[in-house]
Amino acid sequence: MKRKGARSAKDIPTDILNLLNRGEMETANLVEWLAVDQKILLGNLLLYYRRTDYLETVLSKIDQLKKQTVNTINQAIGIGLFELASQNKDNEFLTIMSSHPADLVRCWATYAIGKNDHLDIAQTLQQIQPFAADTHFGVREICWMAVRAKIAKNLPESMAILSGWTSNDDENIRRFTTEATRPRGVWCEHIEVLKQQPELGLPILERLRSDKAKYVRDSVGNWLNDVGKTQPDFVTQLCARWESESDTKETKYIIKKAMRTIKSSEGPKSE
Repeated sequence: MKRKGARSAKDIPTDILNLLNRGEMETANLVEWLAVDQKILLGNLLLYYRRTDYLETVLSKIDQLKKQTVNTINQAIGIGLFELASQNKDNEFLTIMSSHPADLVRCWATYAIGKNDHLDIAQTLQQIQPFAADTHFGVREICWMAVRAKIAKNLPESMAILSGWTSNDDENIRRFTTEATRPRGVWCEHIEVLKQQPELGLPILERLRSDKAKYVRDSVGNWLNDVGKTQPDFVTQLCARWESESDTKETKYIIKKAMRTIKSSEGPKSE
């Protein structure tokens, strides 16, 4: 049975937190996700799989972080483990991470993919797709962050590949296409070229303008709302065209979300 999880960190039962820190179950919500001690989880993971010689090096990477947050620690661990596994030709451990029952360990595995310079963008996206379809919200969010820099560096090819994902039956994979390419994004660097040339995103956006999944529609709306802060005319004109071409409640929903910053900046009109 799916757990709801505690509403605050102090309400997480001790036995549940211990199981989470041992990597024996998934977090049930954001509260639990933030409450896991990733250093303890890392130590338990390496002890169980007899890789304790990796621990000191990865902990050192965490200690060197200018700012320790859940996301920066997550990234430091993922990259640190990838580098050590690569040096030791330890592909078995990377496979273990990718299919581990603990969601945070799978999050670390996504950074191993993003950091792997031997993979071109097509191979990177092929390997990250299963994580985009992960049943856990945390893995789905971290996976696009892990490969976003490579997507931005290879934007034309990335857009061509991701536009093909927009027809996937899995709404999580469809959502990845817009969330990974949001011009401003959340907790990540902006993609400047998309802020100035949002038309590059049309191969993805056009295919999702009437998506049946709210999860996807929200992401499309947020993508366009990002652009509205730098290229409001583009968003206004696109939404006007969509409104005339696609008379569906799904498109109307996206347009409302896409135009919210533009509408708020216009303010009340005088008589």
